[in-house]
Amino acid sequence: MSVFSRGNASRSRLRTVIGGIAVAGVSALVLAGCSGGGGTADPSTSSGPSEELTLKIGTVLPQTGSLAFLGPPEEAGVQLAVNEVNEAGAGITVDATFGDSGDADNKAFETTVPKLQSEGVSAMIGAASSGVSKLFLDSNVSEGIITFSPANTSPDFTTWDDNNLYWRTAPSDLLQGEVLGNLVAEDGHKNIAIIYQNDAYGTGLYGVVKEVFEASGGTVVADASYNDGDTSFDAQVATVTAANPDAIVLITFDQFATIAPLLVNAGQSAENFYLVDGNLKQWGTDVSVSLEGAKGTTPGPVLADDFQERLNDAWTAEGNSDLEDFSYAAESYDAVILLALASLAAGSTDAADIAEKLQEVSGGSGDGEKCDSFEACAEIINGGGVADYDGYSGGVAFDDAGDPTEATIGIFQYKADNTHERIN
Repeated sequence: MSVFSRGNASRSRLRTVIGGIAVAGVSALVLAGCSGGGGTADPSTSSGPSEELTLKIGTVLPQTGSLAFLGPPEEAGVQLAVNEVNEAGAGITVDATFGDSGDADNKAFETTVPKLQSEGVSAMIGAASSGVSKLFLDSNVSEGIITFSPANTSPDFTTWDDNNLYWRTAPSDLLQGEVLGNLVAEDGHKNIAIIYQNDAYGTGLYGVVKEVFEASGGTVVADASYNDGDTSFDAQVATVTAANPDAIVLITFDQFATIAPLLVNAGQSAENFYLVDGNLKQWGTDVSVSLEGAKGTTPGPVLADDFQERLNDAWTAEGNSDLEDFSYAAESYDAVILLALASLAAGSTDAADIAEKLQEVSGGSGDGEKCDSFEACAEIINGGGVADYDGYSGGVAFDDAGDPTEATIGIFQYKADNTHERIN
């Protein structure tokens, strides 16, 4: 695993200035670097705030749509964090309402977001899709509600005018795109094609992969885009196969299940496919051709076995079947823990007050005592100290833009049964 360092990247929210981002090639990446009112915390006691806080949050995560495979691990992460905060008895209780984001095509968020706003939540966890978050973020900002995504990766959010109310535990695609572009080059490919979804996620990731791969001396010989909701991809496949690439990068969501067989039938070898977090799924028999040898990237560190077990237990306790995937579960868990810690540190459940403490409790301010669980961090806060939470998604350490400066990009490879395993 290689190390990547970045200085704090500030942006013009309403109170910061734009900073810089330095990039470097790596294979697996580590970065160093008006809702309800609330009670008032009493830092002189270790028994928690003088008034018990009740933090209301909601989720806007994909129960349906083209990213529905990410819904279970993300909701499991939220559920586990809620359970553990509430069991800690540290002076704060989290009240969570789960809702569907859908995607930009079925627009389930148009029902979920107004409902959560009317219920007076301080924060919404979601969406998974950058394109969906863009469609309701401004509304939440106007309502004074935090939008905290565990999976948004579009670079656009770094400079969004959000009044300090947008945060994410997933790293920008400036990072995933760099890792993927370098991976393709390191594997010896010289002439590649890219099929990508024409939205904030797809175009952003496409641009970075293209730039990084071409900087390595390679050539993007063809590219083709499609729109979310499209069901026919014959034209895109014809465009890229005509250029005879030696590898194909597929920046898609579930559309991959349709596109992959078309490419194989057109003479392309799946071992030269490169996937991204939006389609890096345990496909099994859901894809009709062999994916053996295909590779892909997704943000997130290796998860400890006990954490995966706790996630699965929390998920199945709600009447669900076992988790098949754990993508963005850690980022979802950490989002809730950080919100609860920030609320506790502020002694308030007001969204603006919580937002003012999020960078601090993540370690982004450079102050604080390291801790790796809600209970341990809450003890520090309730004792009058400053907590620096290191979570299951990494150290986080938010910069002024609400982006994590400590994160990991994993590399995966598909086996003969069309399931993937982490290789770096």
